[in-house]
This record gives sequence, structure tokens and C-alpha cells, in this order.
Amino acid sequence: MIRLNRLLAHCGISSRREAENLIETGRIKVNDRPVTKQGIKIDPDRDRVSFDGVIINPEEKVYLIINKPKGYVTTSFDPQKRPTVLDLLPEMETRVYPVGRLDYNTEGLLILTNDGDFSFRLIHPKYKIGKVYIVKLYGGFSPKKLEKLRNGVELSDGLTAPARVKLVKAKGKETILEMEIYEGKKRQIRRMCTSLGYRVVELRRIQIGTLRLGSLKPGACRYLGPNEVRKLKELVGLGTVSSEQ
Repeated sequence: MIRLNRLLAHCGISSRREAENLIETGRIKVNDRPVTKQGIKIDPDRDRVSFDGVIINPEEKVYLIINKPKGYVTTSFDPQKRPTVLDLLPEMETRVYPVGRLDYNTEGLLILTNDGDFSFRLIHPKYKIGKVYIVKLYGGFSPKKLEKLRNGVELSDGLTAPARVKLVKAKGKETILEMEIYEGKKRQIRRMCTSLGYRVVELRRIQIGTLRLGSLKPGACRYLGPNEVRKLKELVGLGTVSSEQ
């Protein structure tokens, strides 16, 4: 089951907020009956939904991985006219959107899809999907700082959850860590490290859940295989039946 406004968004009819207006004005019908009540849930496999008399068919779900380079934003449009990750994709009939965000100067693994429920669950803290980064820092290695990262760092928007932190390299003023976090505060890793006196020189995401970046070159993308999609869906409770809480 899925909320009607979410289905309309999934099918590219409108945003969820705009969908609510369409529902209120009676332009949406379910099984030939106008629906004006918000929050209604439907079964896309059984219910027939139409917009201004035209039957809505959910798009085929598409899942891609891209190795985002520095210098790209993870939005569909940028007011500053900077290049977006969508500029790196081949020409496609289906519109896809980034799952979460990577900062302009952060590189690495990014998933793009038109599966809204999957995307929502993958980034929601409730599902505790680990995201692994390689973090290159300017600043000497300190065991105390390492423990602080592991236990949580107090930021302006609250204490971060405990993180898995592994020392990869420590030489002079260069420290390289592998960090895994399970939440998605804005610029979280950069802010955590900065609060401890480090300067982040390079930040690269190499894994989300069971999906690893591997040898994919910067700027390159590929479709996820069925097993890769299945494993990720199992992590967020979509392995068999999709249902909205």
C-alpha cells in the first residue's frame, strides 16, 4: 500500500505537496471515483488511478550508482548554475533523483532512483543504514580524538550518534580515517572533524549499506544489478511487501 500523493509524485505527475492540491480539487480518481480526502492509501497493483481522466501508470523502477566527482551538486537544478550529478547521466526516458546528498567538494558513491519509498527509507535514520567514508585530514593523529568521534561529537544541532572509526594512516600532519555513520546531519563528517581541530582535505564515500563503490571511475555510472537492489531493499524492509508506515 502507498499513499496516493506519493504515487502521484512517483509517477512524475507532481510533487507531493502539489498532489495534495490536485486531490482536494477532485482531479484525481481512484477506480473511477473522485478522491478528495488526504492521506488515502491505495494498492498500485489493483487500484486504477487517473488524473483528469487519464490513467496513471507507475514508472518502471530504475536504480543507478554514480561515482560523484568534486565540483558537482546533488540536486536537479542549481540556482548558481553549477553542474549537477544529473549532467553526468546518459540520456534517459525515466527521471531519477539522488538518494540523499553529497557536498559540492565531496566525492564518491551516490545512488539515483525514481523509487521514492526505497529512497526515503535508505536515508531515514530509523533504518540505520551505514554510510562509509574515507576521510583525509590535516592534523596529527590523536587517540583521544578518535574516541570522541566513535562516541559522538556535540554539534550545533545535537550530539552525533556513535560512529565506527578505523585509523587507515597516520604520518606527520596527515591522518586518514575510515568512518561509518548511520545518520545524515548536514555536512556531518566535516563538522565532526572540524570541531576536533582537524581540517578535512578530502572526503569520499565508498559504501552505502551492502553497496560498495568498487572500481567505478569518477564521473562514471552504471545500473545496479538485481541482487544489489534486493540486498539494499532487504536492509530497509522492502524485501517482500512494500508498505508505508
